[in-house]
Amino acid sequence: MTKTLSLLLLSATLALPAVAQQDPKAGKILDAMSTKYQAYKSYQADFTQTLENTSAKVKQNLSGNIIVAGQKFRLKLSGQEVINDGKTTWTYLKNENEVNISDTDPDAQDMSPSQIYTMYKKGYKYTYAQAATEAGEAIDVIELTPESRTNDVFKVRIKVRKKDNSVKSWEMFKKNGNRYTFTIKNFKPNVPVTASTFSFDKAKYKGVKVVDLR
Repeated sequence: MTKTLSLLLLSATLALPAVAQQDPKAGKILDAMSTKYQAYKSYQADFTQTLENTSAKVKQNLSGNIIVAGQKFRLKLSGQEVINDGKTTWTYLKNENEVNISDTDPDAQDMSPSQIYTMYKKGYKYTYAQAATEAGEAIDVIELTPESRTNDVFKVRIKVRKKDNSVKSWEMFKKNGNRYTFTIKNFKPNVPVTASTFSFDKAKYKGVKVVDLR
């Protein structure tokens, strides 16, 4: 499950103390970005995930897709699915044809990809790193550092497009040398969703083994 959860690690330290002093330039950009995404009723996007560890000579590329509506989401990555309806989380493992069911923690919210756009508001210090151009696009680069020294993530770098405040990509740097890069592609706002979008229908997975961890 580590491949699936690597996307969600970006929001794993949200229940930390509030931030004190912040970089106002970075805050203005982050607020505009956050407002943009929170205004959507739902959204869908393809993404690529790259894991790199120079010392271990590791480089791994994965592709995935995600649908989000508020705190609900459906994530597909490398033959796995994580579905969350805000109360229950289903993790389906295709190779094993197994689904694990667990309760969603309403306080931690550390399993919600939507927190990518609000995580800076709690438990992180943020600074404006630089203005840059990538593939012909002007971007602002913001760096976040967790206030807790026990966090295994020591830095998050978010790249925001100047033209529309959209997120181009983000990088997560961990103390063990792993660096995760997530690049958003084919973003579609306000896609149609229903209750079934964020629930696991056992009938569609013939012979699936159900492991209820609640």
